[in-house]
Amino acid sequence: MLACHGAPPLQTKAQAGALASVAPDGSFEGYAALFGRVDLGRDLILPGAFARSLAERGAGGVRMLFQHDPAEPIGTWLELAEDAVGLRVRGRLALDVARAREVLALMRAGALDGLSIGFRTVEGRTDPRTRVRRLSHIDLWEVSIVTFPMQPDARVASVKRGDGTLASTIRRGARRLRALPGSRPAMA
Repeated sequence: MLACHGAPPLQTKAQAGALASVAPDGSFEGYAALFGRVDLGRDLILPGAFARSLAERGAGGVRMLFQHDPAEPIGTWLELAEDAVGLRVRGRLALDVARAREVLALMRAGALDGLSIGFRTVEGRTDPRTRVRRLSHIDLWEVSIVTFPMQPDARVASVKRGDGTLASTIRRGARRLRALPGSRPAMA
């Protein structure tokens, strides 16, 4: 969890979702959260949970960080939207920033491939029997590129190399991302 000055701790949560591809200019898209899936922290995000936060903040008000570190902004979110699958994100790494260039290289190498959200729970209810917390209203603060996402399958599907060739598909997450309704296959 992250702490903000005098505010309750900011929660971080990686969800099943992945970066679909990374373009040479550092642009990528994917899902930062998927609805209706219980993660390793026993949270389940409901459709509509991000709606109010996105309406208030917009993509420009949600930070792109490296490993949830507020001292490590690495790009900007161009689009954040809920669809039937989850929280779809489209962003661009700021390639004038050294850390963003490192992140891009690591993503292309398949060494860094997770997405994770940082948020405050506004409304949520824990089922006493299953101990699953159902989140119905989330105040989204940031989406990070991370090494270890909360969901083991939250991975990069494919990455474009600097020479424009497609790197090998990595991990099971690639198959899952392509199988999601509304997902588009990565383009070479």
